[in-house]
Amino acid sequence: MSRDGPDWWRAEQEYTDETIRKETLAEMFDAAVDRYGDAAAQRYKGGVYDRSLTPEVLPSAPAGEFTALSYAEMGDVVRKLAAGFRELGVTAGDCVGIYANTRMEWAHSDFALLAAGAVVTTVYTESSADRVRYLLDDPDAVGVVVENESLLDTLATVEDDLDLSFVVVMDECDGYADRDDVYTLADLHALGEETYEEAAYRDWLAERTPEDLASLIYTSGTTGKPKGVRLTHYNFRENVNQARKRIGPRPDKPDDMSTLGPHMDSISFLPLAHVLERMAGHFLMFASGTTVGYAENPDTVGDDIETLQPNVGISVPRVYERIFDQMREQASESPVKQRIFEWAVDVGQTYSRTDSPGPLLRAKHAIADRLVYSTVRENLGGNVDFFVSGGGSLSADLAHLFLAMDLTILEGYGLTETSPVVTVNPPEDVRPGTMGPPVTDVEIRIDEDIVADDQFPDATGTVGELLVTGPNVTDGYWNMPGRTTRAFTDDGFFRTGDIVERTADDYLVYRDRIKRLLVLSTGKNVSPGHIEDRFSTTDRVDQIMVVGDDRKFVAAIIVPDFEAMDRWAAEEGIDLPDSYRARCDDERVREWIGETVSQVNDDLERVEQIKRFELVAEEWTADNDMLTPSMKKKRRNITAAYEDRIERLYAEAAVEADD
Repeated sequence: MSRDGPDWWRAEQEYTDETIRKETLAEMFDAAVDRYGDAAAQRYKGGVYDRSLTPEVLPSAPAGEFTALSYAEMGDVVRKLAAGFRELGVTAGDCVGIYANTRMEWAHSDFALLAAGAVVTTVYTESSADRVRYLLDDPDAVGVVVENESLLDTLATVEDDLDLSFVVVMDECDGYADRDDVYTLADLHALGEETYEEAAYRDWLAERTPEDLASLIYTSGTTGKPKGVRLTHYNFRENVNQARKRIGPRPDKPDDMSTLGPHMDSISFLPLAHVLERMAGHFLMFASGTTVGYAENPDTVGDDIETLQPNVGISVPRVYERIFDQMREQASESPVKQRIFEWAVDVGQTYSRTDSPGPLLRAKHAIADRLVYSTVRENLGGNVDFFVSGGGSLSADLAHLFLAMDLTILEGYGLTETSPVVTVNPPEDVRPGTMGPPVTDVEIRIDEDIVADDQFPDATGTVGELLVTGPNVTDGYWNMPGRTTRAFTDDGFFRTGDIVERTADDYLVYRDRIKRLLVLSTGKNVSPGHIEDRFSTTDRVDQIMVVGDDRKFVAAIIVPDFEAMDRWAAEEGIDLPDSYRARCDDERVREWIGETVSQVNDDLERVEQIKRFELVAEEWTADNDMLTPSMKKKRRNITAAYEDRIERLYAEAAVEADD
């Protein structure tokens, strides 16, 4: 976008405030502690963990309730933990892992390690023992912060292959009391409290510069060996600045426009091991003086969000799809409620897509708001200013619906290699179905040679691989010089591997991953994401993966929505088998799913239409290794798990063709 762009764009380029600075992440947090002092920094839930820091260091929260921790209190904990890490031998540049779920102690450990000068590497709790070994061995980690005794048991199976000097456990850990290299977080805090000196702490901060490595974040590994992305303090800090310029409290913004600033409440539940939550839900929030509330786990987000009543949250498309599914499920309690809900959905999507709604549509929207939308907002705590969506493509239908409900979702785009935010919709001009324009100081190019001229016939802008450069972009991969070289163009642009459309006014529309494109045996290229997104608001399909690479036509593996199936069977008086597996082979169920597939096919190009499908009973999750921790499909794993089903799809089609 050029300097003569819209007013908000010009104001964004020029905006600065006390938060927008060039400094290390430890200095950023230290400044936030001084700036926000007694304001609430964190809210944590009682009865969830056997926290070692409570009640001696921090007050215990009543079971099922949340207790707040101020910036000053959090800062004191971080400083004492930093001193404790130094006593354990951590020095500037040492790599230390964090192997835990998202919780307040993750934040304490992260900022303490950064203050001590360490490089933080992250480990997903779903990782296998072999993956844990790799994620700690590859960066030569000298220590690791582990959530609990259960994860320590996993670590213990591979410890002999690692060169760890210490292990710190967030929770109480009686089972390893006989080991002198295992400490609880409370032990570490006590050690730091005994040795802490303000002058030494300041020296540790001064030892590190913005150009120093802050973290290694390993790609989740949907294919091949995970790559350790090198991210400096500067990469992250500049991305905080870039996001702040777009959604922060700029003076040009209208008073009624939501902005990110002090005394707002956010909810955190995505993995902090993932770059999206780490930057947007963690670094950005604390730099801005926001109160971060930690959900118990992803399954309790619905209840926790009602209690925390957040103004803002960061999530991935799958969570918004789940919110919509829950809305529809609640509406299914009676035929009348269900009809009203479906009517309200149609009204909302029409309203959001209409530039100038007339009196009749406005009246319908007001009725739908009173009957449906207001209830949805209350179920989300009643205080939501905006949500941010990243880590995948959000269905345009869903984005329009949420906007019509006065639930703004700022969809954006980013990668681990870009810290991660490259683009995000500005609150001044939200365009559902797009990822927004680039943030300040990010330059993009589109490599059109990567796609065929007729591959995306509906595109009105430039389509090709997105190339990116900017201060938030990594300089490469840890110990992988060859992969690093191949990841960049000769003039320094990072090759994202994603196909996007660039509109005339610089908004990006996600098309698909280059490696994910299906090349049919007919020579036609098909985007599976484009097809799969069409099912996000259907009431019969829970999950779907499109297949067809090197095949004659497109097919699909489908996980039905079994709760919707139960309701349909009850309404129609159909006696279905109890077993989900048996249901997937039931012809009545296949016809029921087939109706939805046919409806979606009607809106697709002929080459994109799903000709055959298989139903499977198992939900795809991170636990069964079908999804990444950030809820993206592991297509290789899903394909391998159902290889026989896929072969049967095409074998049966061949037999039918011969007949």
